[in-house]
Amino acid sequence: MGLTQIVFWILTAIAVGSALMVITRKNPVHSVLYLVVTFFAISGHYILLNAQFLAIVNIIVYAGAIMVLFLFVVMLMNLNVAVEPQKNKLLQFAGVISGGGVFLVLIAALSKTSANVQMQVGDYGLIKNLGHLLFTDYVVPFEISSVLFLSAMIGAVVISKREH
Repeated sequence: MGLTQIVFWILTAIAVGSALMVITRKNPVHSVLYLVVTFFAISGHYILLNAQFLAIVNIIVYAGAIMVLFLFVVMLMNLNVAVEPQKNKLLQFAGVISGGGVFLVLIAALSKTSANVQMQVGDYGLIKNLGHLLFTDYVVPFEISSVLFLSAMIGAVVISKREH
């Protein structure tokens, strides 16, 4: 077993463990923080697949921006256990049964696959290749989208500015 496979299994254990912690924690802030850990583990998988750009975008966009927004929403909602409505036992039982069914389908699908899967690493996800493609074949749509984003930022500043 090589170093890549050891790192893969460690990242997988972290991702699955933290994903389970997301859905089992009672405190929503803790759930959001465990979700950030899950995103970092998934970014580690992207790096193992030689997709560095996707890993960096995953960290910046999901673990950075979206999780900060989730934390602000959770903190602004001021969730308390005292005001939380009680869940119906039948609904909880139906959720456990449906989740178990999905788990059994997943196990059945995975049992049919080959256990000897090798990762093939290419140069598909490298930033150099993406940059070359963006600035040769897709330069016009890339520049049009940058002008569109610039006009949206200017519009947001104009709209948010208060009139005196």
